[in-house]
Amino acid sequence: MNRWRALIVLGAAQFLMVLDTSVMNVSISQLVEDFDTEVTAIQAVITLYALVMAAFMIIGGRIGDILGRRRVFLLGMGVYGVGSALTSVAPTLWVLALGWSVIEGIGAALVLPSMAALVAESYRGKDRSVAYGVIGGLAGAGIAVGPLLGGWVTTYLTWRLVFAGEVVVVLAVLLFRRAIEERPATGRRPRLDVVGAVLSAAGLAIGVLGVLQSTTWGWVAPRDPPFTVMGFAPTLFVIAAGVALLAFFRTWERRREESGADPLVHLALFRRPVLRSGLMTLLSQNLILLGLFFTIPLYLQVVQGLDAFETGLRLLPVSVTMLVASLAGARLGRRAGPRRVVRVALVLLAASIVWLLATIDPVIDDAQFFGAMALLGLGMGMLASQLGNVVQSSAGEEERSEVGGLQFTAQNLGSSLGTALIGSILIGSLAHAFTTQIEQNPSLSEEAKQQTSIALESGISFVSTDQVRSAAEQAGLPAGEVDAVTESYATAQLNGLKAAILAAGGITLASLLVTRGLPTASPAPAAGPEEEES
Repeated sequence: MNRWRALIVLGAAQFLMVLDTSVMNVSISQLVEDFDTEVTAIQAVITLYALVMAAFMIIGGRIGDILGRRRVFLLGMGVYGVGSALTSVAPTLWVLALGWSVIEGIGAALVLPSMAALVAESYRGKDRSVAYGVIGGLAGAGIAVGPLLGGWVTTYLTWRLVFAGEVVVVLAVLLFRRAIEERPATGRRPRLDVVGAVLSAAGLAIGVLGVLQSTTWGWVAPRDPPFTVMGFAPTLFVIAAGVALLAFFRTWERRREESGADPLVHLALFRRPVLRSGLMTLLSQNLILLGLFFTIPLYLQVVQGLDAFETGLRLLPVSVTMLVASLAGARLGRRAGPRRVVRVALVLLAASIVWLLATIDPVIDDAQFFGAMALLGLGMGMLASQLGNVVQSSAGEEERSEVGGLQFTAQNLGSSLGTALIGSILIGSLAHAFTTQIEQNPSLSEEAKQQTSIALESGISFVSTDQVRSAAEQAGLPAGEVDAVTESYATAQLNGLKAAILAAGGITLASLLVTRGLPTASPAPAAGPEEEES
């Protein structure tokens, strides 16, 4: 049992990092009410959390190499605890964003790369495969507990207690810190590439910001942007600026390597097919999962009118099967090989999404929804059980933190893009469907259509039909036209949800293309750069 003490402590940190994201997703409606805001504002807060982690994860991994992985892990836990404490007492949306999205995000960026490296340092061979399976299982457990615990606490007490509880878990991890051991560093400590850190963080942040703001700015035709570029919405230009910064970052890193200076990222890592495929699949996994976990609670809470606890109960099947599949997947991967397991998992995800689309109706079919969620969790759990070990096994001992930074950058970039992109598709499809419904509805007068068009030009949010009915009544529309507007919006809601879920399905199928480099047999640990594949 003693050999697993480190895994228990490190796994508690992994569990914690996943828990509050799932809590936030089932608490969307309550957060909107508590902070008197809109769904798009909470979407921005959720996206910002993942974006901060993605932007600083590579930096966090490099700091672990410089200061020591154990020290940085413990420092990150302390920062995370401060963010959780601030979140638990946040009086405004801005303080929530500071505590949760920024401070907790920076803490997680310090913790996760070091955690991945410490797991790899602590275990070898079969034990390492088991350890990463357990880490994946604990991520599944966080997703399992989050909706149910968060939903119950949010409904009957307050969501703030979850974050107060996280402070207690942080203190427990710090108390048992002696269970974590780190081998003494050999050789020279690298130096931090400050320019590379700024370029990578800025490039990722600006690119995802553009995707996020597409909800309000529009993609091409301007919707409600603060400015336009030659008459177009600024969205694609902002994304292009982020891509340009990342291209400059790549050039800068190559020049530092050629001059003998320490780069933030060794670009040669990306020439390893196993690592490249592992990172791309991780990005896809989290894009799909977080996109769906943003969309599905909206369907359950806003369309079906369920509270946070009822939402957590509906999400329980995906959580339970993900936990079981994560824990069992390590053994399956050793027998069938990671590539086959990942491809089967993606096919199961695609099937679950098709099944889920069939359940998006005005009245939910609980049995069908249960089945779709259970299948979704099975596919996600199989993915989670393979990819951490695949990525870390492609790295040598001196590369653990750097590869850990890349690993969690891919995961959290996927998370931020999932919430931003799928959320943008949802709102854009809602606006288009509502506009079409209004224009084609013979029950509406030209004056009602004009009033609705003016309201849409100022922006649209995912709200309940009761709120739409109330707004139509306040606008002075006759009772018959109020009913027509409300029915049109209800239809548009379902169309928007289906478009967002269908987009997640398309990404799932496209993800099969990036699995070619995954190993066909359980990977053996790499010895270092000399074993790179060209």
